[in-house]
Amino acid sequence: MYQEKGAIMAERLDKQFDFLREIDKEKLIGRQTYLANGERKENDAEHAWHMAIMTILLSEYANEEIDVLKTITMLLIHDLVEIDAGDTYAYDEEGKKTQAIREAKAAERIYGLLPEDQGRKLHELWLEFEAQKTPEAKFARTMDCLQPLMLNAATEGKSWLEHGVKLSQVLGRNAHTAEGSRELWEYAREHMIEPNVKAGRIRDDVSNE
Repeated sequence: MYQEKGAIMAERLDKQFDFLREIDKEKLIGRQTYLANGERKENDAEHAWHMAIMTILLSEYANEEIDVLKTITMLLIHDLVEIDAGDTYAYDEEGKKTQAIREAKAAERIYGLLPEDQGRKLHELWLEFEAQKTPEAKFARTMDCLQPLMLNAATEGKSWLEHGVKLSQVLGRNAHTAEGSRELWEYAREHMIEPNVKAGRIRDDVSNE
């Protein structure tokens, strides 16, 4: 009985460490957002870490009470699919057309590396984030949108300028940001977006319409 239990535990540990080694690849997935010092672009793992800390500090501004640990977990695992699917830039309209299919396929493989119970739990959490129905998913999405806004503002719009980003694109990307936190969205609009529009770092194609 002891040997049998040990064999089952070893098999479970093998799967868990297989998963942990696999997700190390997230550190290799580059994003379009620069670090705050503007020296290089961040990777997916750095993005996830930053959002986790943001959630700890900013959860008090959530529209509804949230389970902070659940939200952090959601943020730490939701971009793991990009190991297979790659990062889809927020304003890459062509890439967005196939994003859902690519990421769903990746989720099946990557979360499937884990023991069945853990893999199912993480996959369900990923699906919850994608569905954007629960308070945790809404706040997680708010973090996912505000983090790049914060860094773009910190670098004087470096990535926005490189891609010729328009105000309509930024507002479209953030159409649901207030659903997680109205206060954080208003702060971001006033302190991160509007100054960069005035400075010409975000092309204003809205006020003239």
